[in-house]
Amino acid sequence: MQTNVELQGLRVAVTGGTSGLGLALVRQLAAQGASVAFVARTAANVEGVAAETGAHGIVGDVGKKDDIYPLAMQVTASLGGLDVLINNASSLGPVPLALLGDTECEELEAALAVSLLGAFRLTKVLFGALAASAREGRGALVINISSDAAVNAYPGWGAYGASKAALAHLTAIWDEEAKADGIRLLAVDPGDMDTPLHALALPDADPSTLKAPELAATEIIEKMLDALPVRAGLFSEEQA
Repeated sequence: MQTNVELQGLRVAVTGGTSGLGLALVRQLAAQGASVAFVARTAANVEGVAAETGAHGIVGDVGKKDDIYPLAMQVTASLGGLDVLINNASSLGPVPLALLGDTECEELEAALAVSLLGAFRLTKVLFGALAASAREGRGALVINISSDAAVNAYPGWGAYGASKAALAHLTAIWDEEAKADGIRLLAVDPGDMDTPLHALALPDADPSTLKAPELAATEIIEKMLDALPVRAGLFSEEQA
């Protein structure tokens, strides 16, 4: 694992930050000195995680178009800018999982609204802040959390898999288009994890066969640091 100094001064936003992988990311990033803002829907959970970690908690739903601008404004106001955006929030669609022929249109729309449109809208609104960070030499990165369901045809996972497949391709295209602005975009598959979302999808799964979200968070932070052109530890030295 990278040393704490590499995260000092790094400004990171995480969606879906009160459970599973998002919570593990918020905890590790904050513990290692990053300035973190996280978004989640439930006020009580947001308050609890903010009190525990010292991160900036923001209540909102990335699946709702009208929430996006207020969320983005709170992110940049809390952090004084933005270096890294991690679009982690996801929706399964139908619960329990259903075959596509048994999936309601509204259930598919719900999965796309969070996993795809939410990530797209938030990235689009925060693009200017990320570009400013890149111009300052801090680096700028968007990490979109994908899934093996984006590439493998798992029966019952149609809504979720389709949303993640679209997100992965959107990420690849936007990464090409954003090079001129100095912004990188990565789609990362963290693997099957022992999270509330996975338990909701497969309640009979054996947790011992699943990756701990803390391990996945560590791996994602390592990928994040590898993708940034400079180490965050330099920021505090330059600004001192």
